[in-house]
Amino acid sequence: MYQKTLIVKYVRCIMKPNRKKLDNAIPSILSAPKNDAQIEQLCYRPEFGERNFVDMLPVSVNGGVQGCRWSHTPWLKKKDGSGDPRIQVSILQKRVLDLVYVPGDDEIHPGDTFIVDMDLSHDNLPIGSVIQAGSALLRVSDHWNNACVKWKVRYGSDALDWVRQDENIKFRLRGVLCEIIKDGTIINGELLQKV
Repeated sequence: MYQKTLIVKYVRCIMKPNRKKLDNAIPSILSAPKNDAQIEQLCYRPEFGERNFVDMLPVSVNGGVQGCRWSHTPWLKKKDGSGDPRIQVSILQKRVLDLVYVPGDDEIHPGDTFIVDMDLSHDNLPIGSVIQAGSALLRVSDHWNNACVKWKVRYGSDALDWVRQDENIKFRLRGVLCEIIKDGTIINGELLQKV
C-alpha cells in the first residue's frame, strides 16, 4: 500500500497592528505610570540595523550613549556636522512597543536606548523636563520623534500614520528624545524618575 507523506511547513506570519487596534490602545498608553517606572531593554546601536542589548549603559554629555553610532553617524546634525545632542537618548513606551513589535528572527527591535512603562506625553513630560535614569540626568528634547520610514516598513503604514496624526503628536507615541545633561550609567531594572 502506498502512503503519501505530507510535509507541512509552518510559516511565521506576523500581522501588523491595524489602526483600530492602535487607536483603541491610546487610553491604556496614557494610563501608564507618571513617574518611577522601571527601565527595560537597554540597547545601543553601533551601526545602522545593529542592536546590542546590555544590562548597563554608560552615557556622557559629550559622547552620548557609549558605543552608539550617534558619536560618528548621527541622523540629526548641528551646522558643524557633529551630532545634535537632542537625539542622544531615545525612550519608547512599553505599551506602544508591545502593540507593534513581536520578537522573532524576522522582526527588528526599534532600537531605542531603553523601554519604559511610563506616560511620555507632553502633559507628563513637557519639553525641558529633567529625568533621572540610573546616575545620569536627561533633558526632554524639543525635537519630535515622528518615526522614520523604517518604522513604517517594520510595523506598517497604520503605525506610522498613528504616530504622525495631528491629535496624537502630543502623546509622543513613537517615544521621546533626550539630551544627556549629566554623565552617568543607566542600569536595566532601575527606575526612571522625574527630577
